[in-house]
Amino acid sequence: MSARSTPAAPSAFFARRRRNYRRFIIPALVVVGAVIIFPWLFTVWMSAFDWKIGSVAHFVGFDNYVNLATNQRFIESIGHTFYFTVLAVVVPLVLGTIAALIFHREFRWRGVLRAVFTMPMMATPVAIALVWTMMFHPQQGVLNYLLSLVGLPPSLWVYSPTLVIPSLVLVEIWHWTPLVMLIVLGGLAALPTEPYESARLDGATEWQLFRFITLPLIAPFLIVAAVIRTIDAVKAFDTIYVISQGGPGTASETINLYLYLQAFAFYNVGNASAVVVVFFGIILALALLLLHVRQRAQWAVL
Repeated sequence: MSARSTPAAPSAFFARRRRNYRRFIIPALVVVGAVIIFPWLFTVWMSAFDWKIGSVAHFVGFDNYVNLATNQRFIESIGHTFYFTVLAVVVPLVLGTIAALIFHREFRWRGVLRAVFTMPMMATPVAIALVWTMMFHPQQGVLNYLLSLVGLPPSLWVYSPTLVIPSLVLVEIWHWTPLVMLIVLGGLAALPTEPYESARLDGATEWQLFRFITLPLIAPFLIVAAVIRTIDAVKAFDTIYVISQGGPGTASETINLYLYLQAFAFYNVGNASAVVVVFFGIILALALLLLHVRQRAQWAVL
């Protein structure tokens, strides 16, 4: 009888330990619920009301979402966000990869030049935005002075509706290309040398080495850099707000700026909450797309 009851004792002991371990999860669940889940549910709840600060909230259901679907200014802000994001991701990826290929080679003063190249990303976005605001000035900015040295006419930069977003992307390129370079440089340092030696014996050119060996092997690192840059570009606010404040007019007004104005300029809490929910859906869709691309890149390498 005692022999049969002996195996049950350890199982009861481990079951008791598992129950004790579950108690340690409770503080984490409370923090997650208070910091993440409750604010999110409260935001969804507020999006169903026509609510301005200082007035009584009225339940309107999905009217805020319907109004957003027909709001031309909001639709344009989505277009501006995607336009800004595509440029702010693709160009730094290309330039960062080129810079990584250059700094991966052995040459004199490589360490010093690499340190100088990474300095821009150490500065704060607001400080960078203030410096570039002075550089973009049509009369006193240094950029137009540099254009005059090569015989080109002056540009309006951020004061032109057609050039404002490319000009803002120029700031992002200068600021975050070093980050892409460091990520890709880490990938290049981890590459094996055997495929290159075999390809050179077969007479492969430098372009063929890059196209068929280097690029596929660093593809996962490029995807990581693209994910980081996409997240940063989609939520970009401080640089755009300091330099252009969404102008001229609404030419550079992204979703973040539109949300800021609805919440803190017009105090339209209900509409701003609906914008947050829609913005979250856009970010979630982008995240799933990037994860899918990353998985495909991993399988391609394998």
